[in-house]
Amino acid sequence: MNMLKTSVLLALLTGLLIAIGSVFGGKTGMLFMFVVSIIMNFVSYWFSDKIVLRMYDAKEATIEQSSDLIQMVASLAQKARMPMPRVYIVESDTPNAFATGRSPEKGVIAVTTGIMGVLKNDELAGVIAHELAHIKNRDTLISTVVATIAGVITMIASIAQWSAIFSSGRNEENDNSGGIVELIFMIVLAPLAATLIQMGISRSREYQADATGGLMAGNPLALANALKKIEYYAQNRELPSATPATAHMFIINPFSSMGNWMAKLFSTHPATELRVAKLENLARQMR
Repeated sequence: MNMLKTSVLLALLTGLLIAIGSVFGGKTGMLFMFVVSIIMNFVSYWFSDKIVLRMYDAKEATIEQSSDLIQMVASLAQKARMPMPRVYIVESDTPNAFATGRSPEKGVIAVTTGIMGVLKNDELAGVIAHELAHIKNRDTLISTVVATIAGVITMIASIAQWSAIFSSGRNEENDNSGGIVELIFMIVLAPLAATLIQMGISRSREYQADATGGLMAGNPLALANALKKIEYYAQNRELPSATPATAHMFIINPFSSMGNWMAKLFSTHPATELRVAKLENLARQMR
């Protein structure tokens, strides 16, 4: 069900980008935006992991310094029957983790130094299993493609806005109500729709990774406890150098704020209490 929802939302996002091309230049614009989306996805496919790891100054873990962590990842990867991902460490007291990589063969798991000091072994195993689930389900590729397309739409909307500002004086005498509607679509509705679709895809994949990770580690309650702890720190201590563009990658949104329905609508993650409830239900089913 989650995969079907993701496919539908991804198709809507691509359709939105092509529709924007149509507004700009008819069939030629549609074709141009289609080509742009292919190019952007190609770049994201090959280089997204390197860009993100460099952004957070992540260092590859060595067996001499992080043997327990590497052994935990290797054991869970073997249990999941998937290739051993590379393991990176981000120097930060704020507990969090993310996965990246274009395929299971090129998977990367990154954890902060803080998460290893805050979580118990079974809780950390739950987090690692969650990130392995993202890699196994190819969520890392899906989220990169989605973020790229949404970013292109937002960029085009910004260009359209500035273009409208500079050309407003020349068009004051023209009655162009159709053009005004198109402009509103470009500047306001298109980026809003792109953001909502992106958030919807991200939330669906988090639920799936929680379930897969809970089963993989064998203890959904440990993952639930880990989520509650990481959420607490996310609310009280922001992750340095975190950016909204990469917030969807982390196990808990580093800018987490679930205060009202509006915040939940635009959040990259489901409310932590809902994720915990689903994991607790999964634990009851396993028993």
